[in-house]
Amino acid sequence: MFSILVIASVIMMISFIVMILASILSKKTLVDREKSSPFECGFDPKSSSRLPFSLRFFLITIIFLIFDVEIALILPMVIIFKFSNLMVWTTTSIIFILILLIGLYHEWNQGMLNWST
Repeated sequence: MFSILVIASVIMMISFIVMILASILSKKTLVDREKSSPFECGFDPKSSSRLPFSLRFFLITIIFLIFDVEIALILPMVIIFKFSNLMVWTTTSIIFILILLIGLYHEWNQGMLNWST
């Protein structure tokens, strides 16, 4: 048990030192406007290089990712059904699905599922 704590503390210390060194060595001291602008064959760019980004698209993507991860968590419940206590499995499944439904209701109530606007 003691050796695991020592190894974990050594790993944490090495990680901390590497992060500190990376942040110190990666600092740029000189900010050049020409180097930070997009390159168009030596000419100044005619328009903005950044396209406008829809915040609505971003939020819908986040909702999709959340529900995608939740589906990945629900699928193993079928496999675990044979090996676990029926009451514990049922309670856990109902609580998990209830949390999903409460989240879905909240998103619906906030208007996030209105695709047309």
